[in-house]
Amino acid sequence: MARATGSWLSGPAAANPGGDHDAQAYQGEYLGLPKTGRGSLAATPRRVAALTIDWLMSMGVSALFLGAALDGGYLSTATLGVWFVLGVLSVSLFSFTPGQFVMGIQVGRIDGPGRVGVVRALVRQVFLAAVVPAVISDIDSRGMHDRATGTALLVAR
Repeated sequence: MARATGSWLSGPAAANPGGDHDAQAYQGEYLGLPKTGRGSLAATPRRVAALTIDWLMSMGVSALFLGAALDGGYLSTATLGVWFVLGVLSVSLFSFTPGQFVMGIQVGRIDGPGRVGVVRALVRQVFLAAVVPAVISDIDSRGMHDRATGTALLVAR
């Protein structure tokens, strides 16, 4: 039991293949991704900015739909619903949300070429809506939502 607790307390580096905690030269190396440029892992500030843009857009759309009902306190629930649908549809169709497009990043599969697909986009969005899985990350700064769906946020341009 002490070993399991020790590896858990060791942080995200404990997830390295082979148990070598210092062997990865850069984030994404074990995933076969380049260090920089197109196809590399997107940095956290770009991911947060993309999420903020998507949330603000969803809030605007929710406010338009609710109109005079804004004082009822339904804006946050409607915003979450719009954000959820926007994320599932846009990631499954285009591999990026509008905010990700603006920030030059996209959701990509790491297990092979091809689109993310509806099922992966739906599962990923459910985990994102729960918030906690998204803030727990591994050595590559991929959240649990990306690890569970075999995806990563990659630099598109």
